[in-house]
This record gives sequence, C-alpha cells and structure tokens, in this order.
Amino acid sequence: MADRRLQVFHTVARLLSFTKAAESLHMTQPAVTFQVRQLEDYFNTRLFDRTHNRISLTDAGAHVYEYAARIFELYAEMENSVRAMTGEISGSLTIGASTTIAEYMLPALLGDFKVKYPDVNIHLKVSNTEGIVSMVENNAIDLGVVEAPVANKNLVVEICKADQLVAIVPPGHPEADRSTLTYEDLVKYPFICREEGSGTREVINEYLSKIKDNVDDLNISMELGSPEAVKGAVEAGMGISVVSRATIQKELKLGTLVAINLEPALERPFSFVHQKQKFRARVMEELLEFAQKYCEEHKNDCID
Repeated sequence: MADRRLQVFHTVARLLSFTKAAESLHMTQPAVTFQVRQLEDYFNTRLFDRTHNRISLTDAGAHVYEYAARIFELYAEMENSVRAMTGEISGSLTIGASTTIAEYMLPALLGDFKVKYPDVNIHLKVSNTEGIVSMVENNAIDLGVVEAPVANKNLVVEICKADQLVAIVPPGHPEADRSTLTYEDLVKYPFICREEGSGTREVINEYLSKIKDNVDDLNISMELGSPEAVKGAVEAGMGISVVSRATIQKELKLGTLVAINLEPALERPFSFVHQKQKFRARVMEELLEFAQKYCEEHKNDCID
C-alpha cells in the first residue's frame, strides 16, 4: 500500500547503498535508482549526494527519511491491527542464518511453518555469524539465527536451543575408542577448523581460551568454509575437528565418523537476533512465536 518510491528510498537511506538496497528489496540496481530518481523529481530536489561511489543524505533527504520512518511505523501498526482482526497471515520475510543452522536446523522448521502458513513467502540468506549480525544491524534481513554470542546490545537476542559440540575423528583413529577428549588430546593432532567469522570457530576459540591461555597451541592445518568441507577433510584422515553434533547424524549412522565428547563439555546457544521495533509485521510475530515453540519442542534433539 505504501508508496513504492518511498519504500525504495527508505531502504537506500537506511543502508546508504543502492547495491545493498537492491539486494534487500530483490530488485535490480537500475530499478532502485529509477525509483529514487522518480521521488527526487516529485520533490524537485536531490535526496542523496553521490561522490566517489559513496552516498549520503542531503538535508532534504534526511527530512524525507525521518517522515518515511514514521509513516512505515504507522503502516506496520495499522497492518498488525487489521490482520489481528481478520486472522490473516501473509506477506514476505527475509531470514538470515549461519551455515550450520541453515543446513541442519532451518529446513525442517521453515518447512513446518510453510505448511501452517502457505501464503507466507520466505527468503533465506546464508552467511557466517558475523555476516548475519551485520545484515540484522543494517536491516537487510528481518530475522537472523546465529550460533555464537552477539555483542551488539542494541539488538534483541533470544535463545532458541542448546547445541552440543563434539570432537570428530575417522574410524581407526588412535583416539576413536575414547569416551572424552581434553585440550591436551586435541593439540596432538592436525586440527581442521572453520573460517574466521564463523560462529563455530568463535565458540571453540572462546572455549579453549578458558582452558588454556594460548589457543595458538592448536595445530591448525586447514581452515574451511562449511561443515561439509570440515567433515570431508576429517573423513579423509587429514586431521581432527570440533563440530556441532547436529551436523554429523548421517555420518554417525554410516560409520564414516566417530564423535567424542569434550572434557569439559562444550555447548552453545542457537539464538534468534532482530532489531528492537515497537511494531513488527504480523507475519514476523507469527514466525518468531512458531520458531520459539519449535525450538522448545526440539530442544533435546542431537544432545546426549
């Protein structure tokens, strides 16, 4: 219902990037530029200063942005009120998830949500935890689901469920028959880990630093960008690793990997993260409520 030109302008102004706005709105960049220029023509003034591939709001642009924010807040309030009266749940949502969650938790959750609310369209973006938090901060996504602590106190963080991390080795490894592994055991072997910025990497580093002052004692032989790559390297005998138990259910059944509990044990929360907003779209409220209930029902999955 709201003026499309104003929606596009508001997104560009919020992100200060035509490229990011186009991605967020699922539009081409020329289409975004066209909508902004139409609004500038309407007001007969420039709303952005464009210099050296960077943009900033003009005084007029800042004025329009302030009013646009108020308009969209009122619009969200009106939409929630009417949808609450009619019981209709529809619309679009963009969710971001770190790799482990996107591959091993969200498919079932979103599948069940889609069955209940078939008129809701969901777009999923996958990145590491650092990237997802950045998208939430920039309002590029409506909701993030991450696997590491979130430092930004201006964001709302709600714990979904606990995730257990375990050491993995291939069958026949010298440690394969052990029930637990300690830090001293881990440093004996080449260690395969996720890339910098990964939630799994961050949690492991924090865990090890509490046990030992010098995490650099780990013999890191490879840094890989996905759980599948890490598992493949361990299966090939290239080293050991620490991963979420939720990611290795297939390999445990096939017998291609052995999971060993850590001593002390290591758990982390999977968490929802989103902006603090007085009024959210009704569909966002329903997804949050549904996801929280889903996580409560599955909180003990894959945890011994």
